[in-house]
Amino acid sequence: METDTSSAPESPRKRRARRRRRVLIASAAGCAVLGGVLVLLPRERAEAPAAAPAPPRPAPGPKAHKRGPVTAGVPAALPDLVALIGEREAHLRGHPRDAPSWALLGSAYVERGRQTADAAYYPKAEKALRTSLKVGSPGNAPALEGLAALAVARRDFAAAKRWGESAREAAPKRWTTHAVLVDAYTGLGDREAVGRALDRLLELRPGTPAVRARAAAVYRDLGWREDAAAQISDAVAEAGAPAERAAYLEQAGRLAFERGDRDGALRSFREALLADPGQRAAQAGLGRTLAALGRTDEAVDAYRAALAGSPRPEYALELGELYESLDLGREARAQYELLREQVRRAEAGGADEELVLGRFEADHGDPWSAVRRLRAEWERQPATAVADALGWALHRAGEHGEALEYAEIATDATYGGGVRSALYAFHRGMIERALGHDGRAWRRLTEALQLNPYFSPLLAPVARRALAELGEPSEQGPPLP
Repeated sequence: METDTSSAPESPRKRRARRRRRVLIASAAGCAVLGGVLVLLPRERAEAPAAAPAPPRPAPGPKAHKRGPVTAGVPAALPDLVALIGEREAHLRGHPRDAPSWALLGSAYVERGRQTADAAYYPKAEKALRTSLKVGSPGNAPALEGLAALAVARRDFAAAKRWGESAREAAPKRWTTHAVLVDAYTGLGDREAVGRALDRLLELRPGTPAVRARAAAVYRDLGWREDAAAQISDAVAEAGAPAERAAYLEQAGRLAFERGDRDGALRSFREALLADPGQRAAQAGLGRTLAALGRTDEAVDAYRAALAGSPRPEYALELGELYESLDLGREARAQYELLREQVRRAEAGGADEELVLGRFEADHGDPWSAVRRLRAEWERQPATAVADALGWALHRAGEHGEALEYAEIATDATYGGGVRSALYAFHRGMIERALGHDGRAWRRLTEALQLNPYFSPLLAPVARRALAELGEPSEQGPPLP
């Protein structure tokens, strides 16, 4: 897929004028959850009648200032999100047939659940969004899109596709719908559909920071590291509100860490936390990076802070593996038990955490349980990450031949595995070693450590030991796919 993402920089005057055209909460034309962040949309001239001139408004008070970042079409800080939820709940008690407000409230619940890793907000979100559909007009695009975003948050990508395509049919030029569809198609492993959705997104909103960030994520999955880094760098530079800038800095930090750039990752994560101290993903990224730098006490503190504000199973898994790498078995087991509890709570809210649970079981529990879970996940939504996890689980269960089939899907661009992941390369290298393909195993493990020598405090040392035991192959052999 080749997409022209170039656009002339927007002048400050034009940018200010565009921001002034955003709607206020009291007359919200729509809302969405874009890439895991709540946004409100400007009115689309092609899809909504022109509004009558508004009467003069009083000067904004403190509550209006709190709403500012939420209503500007950018990632929402948690305090603004809490204020928005409280305001909409109060409004709806007196106006129970206000469909746009129900859609806005539902999408705000989705985002609050995502930010805090509290899946209890997801049933509330679903109820609000379905109420919006019930009391609203046919083709209620904000509610349909909100249900698609809810399905993405729950990792139900087939449902996200259905709701998202319904929203697209209702409002083809609603740009955030195409962003949610990028997430849905990515989760289903449909590269062609991802490309089409991104192309349409770039047509509708070329050069805007939110779209650049979405393009960076797609380019990363395709293995286009330089393009991804350029897009997210531009998004950071053009971001407005602190929470928006923090979200893009966190994404930049993840990309830097995947390249093995510890210093760049550290800078990005720290800047993200300076912009928005509630950026829990940046705190987890900081923990990951500090561990790679050998500053393990600081890394533990960062992970604990991330878990305190957003108790995600993947953070508990990472911290548990850090403890395990330090021979702190009791502390590691405590994190693994926390992971199981977090998964149970997420499932109670309708979320699918089979991928992270399968990864955990493969390395720290019952590999055959991991195989069963991940086979079912692969049938539901065959994404690259699931192929990698299933291949590794099969290897851990002793089924090395079948494991290689899935490892190839995860790492060979021919099958869609274009992402340049040290973990995926490590998994394939260890599987090839178990099959006696020593030359290929040596090259794949070397690739893993070249991509990121610090990809895991627990597994990177395993890769180095395996390479030492293999020794350098006598023949170069065929190039890696």
